Amino acid sequence: MPNKKMSLRKRIKRPRLLPKAPTGIQGLDEITVGGLPKGRTTLVCGSAGCGKTMFAMEFLVRGAQQYGEPGVFVSFEESAEDLAQNVASMGFDLKALAARKKLLIDHVRVVRSEIEETGNFDLEGLFIRVGLAIESIGAKRVVLDTLEALFGGFSNTAILRAEIRRLFEWLKQKGVTAVVTGERGDGTLTRHGLEEYVSDCVILLDHRVANQLTARRLRIVKYRGSVHGTDEYPFLIREKGISVVPITSLRLDHTASSEVVSSGVPTLDQTLGAGGFYRTSTILISGAAGTGKSSIAGHFLAESGRRGERSLYIALEESQSEIVRNMKSIGIHMAPLVAKDILRFHVSRPTAQGLEMHLASIHQIIIEYRPRVVVVDSITSLLSMGSAPEVTSMIIRLVDFIKMNGITLVMTALTDAGGRVETSYVNISSLVDLWLMLGNVENNGARARTLSVVKARGMGHSNQTHELVMSKKGVEIKYDAVSGK
Repeated sequence: MPNKKMSLRKRIKRPRLLPKAPTGIQGLDEITVGGLPKGRTTLVCGSAGCGKTMFAMEFLVRGAQQYGEPGVFVSFEESAEDLAQNVASMGFDLKALAARKKLLIDHVRVVRSEIEETGNFDLEGLFIRVGLAIESIGAKRVVLDTLEALFGGFSNTAILRAEIRRLFEWLKQKGVTAVVTGERGDGTLTRHGLEEYVSDCVILLDHRVANQLTARRLRIVKYRGSVHGTDEYPFLIREKGISVVPITSLRLDHTASSEVVSSGVPTLDQTLGAGGFYRTSTILISGAAGTGKSSIAGHFLAESGRRGERSLYIALEESQSEIVRNMKSIGIHMAPLVAKDILRFHVSRPTAQGLEMHLASIHQIIIEYRPRVVVVDSITSLLSMGSAPEVTSMIIRLVDFIKMNGITLVMTALTDAGGRVETSYVNISSLVDLWLMLGNVENNGARARTLSVVKARGMGHSNQTHELVMSKKGVEIKYDAVSGK
């Protein structure tokens, strides 16, 4: 007698996963869960200057370089020479790719005065031209940039819509993964308002200005047959291409390390129950101005350098030269570490760009440099760039990204006159694994620096307030408790 359960399993058809073509654009494949729909058409739309052409060109270049998929770029506006010059700053050598038959650029000249609109207008000539280009190099990817330049001279809406639909269907029949760019319309994603409905995937690029600061953002409006990120994601156009910053990880599945590394201050290691900092943990060092926050962070960077591990110092208040000079006065020599490229600085004023762009820049340098330790000095400066919820969101994304990459993060923060962390208003204390609070007290008529361990996840620690001493030899923690008056 046949097994009914087995027969039922055979009859159930499991859904087929949608094949995807990885773009090679940093961060985008994570958001799209694998890339663009393979063998289908994706519409990339947005206003002038948002990066549509750069996006489309990088999709082709990465496809040819990384995935062995030759591509055809059909331009209705710029010549092949102009395109090559425009993307050369991103490190793309289009002429070399063309010589190897990995890329073909076809400039289709569209002159309004030479076009006569008739009832029999169609794109048959374009289909033949693009088809020959695809066959000549065995292209797997195609870009059409932009539809407005091709259709802008025609007013017959019925013919226009029919030809757009036929164009997208023709690209699908050719089996190529296509990207079509389009200008954003008034109240619609595109000027014609049809491309967004016949495309399998729609990506909207935006270039906005708020508080005199520019920001680029990307949003996946639709993606048939696939899950995808639905938020707005900041992105940068840099010398190495486009970099998209995912808002945060979808899962809290970071690996917690049990390895302990020295803080660089032996007496602080003794104060902490674990004997130092847990690898990949997040440490907050808060205190009033001049209490030694940056000095403790500097010791940790120097110790990381002694281990031969790369460190990144994100400075939001002082220049690299000032920091190196000041650290040298307490016996921390950073210049040799910088010379060996074991230590790298990323110096930027908070008001130089928006929160998202700061986050995107930090993501990019971490991906390129791959440090084991990151110091942010100080996160209080970020409050001048946005509201408390916005700063909270940025810090959450930063902490999440750093934990995902197995990096130990140290953040410094300024306290107000009452000893409260100014950034407590943006609720970051729950994000940290270890919280060191520095302060000042009057002790027998003299002012003394103090250190208290407010929070230490996973380690026993002293609950007393200890004296912190700074000298030309650096920072030292005295284990005896301090009683302030």
